[in-house]
Amino acid sequence: MYNRILIATDGSEIAQKGVDHGLALAKTLGVEVTIITVTERFPVYTSGAGYDLAWSGAALAEYSEGQTKVADSILAAAKQSAQRLGVTADTLHVPETEVAEAIITAAQERNCDLIVMASHGRRGLGRLMLGSKASEVLTHTDIPVLVVR
Repeated sequence: MYNRILIATDGSEIAQKGVDHGLALAKTLGVEVTIITVTERFPVYTSGAGYDLAWSGAALAEYSEGQTKVADSILAAAKQSAQRLGVTADTLHVPETEVAEAIITAAQERNCDLIVMASHGRRGLGRLMLGSKASEVLTHTDIPVLVVR
């Protein structure tokens, strides 16, 4: 049925449900997984007054370093969960990109035939303002997606 599963996480409590479910499924099926976390670009906002705020190279480097440390921590915890279950897992941090795009690209490049991710289940204005990464992935891939809530 499935030969390789991509499990997406942002390290949140909700995302952990997706990790747990994806790992349990992988164990049952006897397949390997890739666990991915994505960090977005440094948020730069336009002031509306005709100029953008300029950020120093040091500030951008500090942001990037911090994002890498957080991603490493998220992935290390997920890999430990996989090891406890006896699931073979590799990890992937994709920095400074759009989340849905990175998840889909990684699934394609690693020949995954299932993507597992959690959804925060936002509705109404919260979903409109924050978007839904799960919804974006579902909309833009032909790979099956299992959304855990």
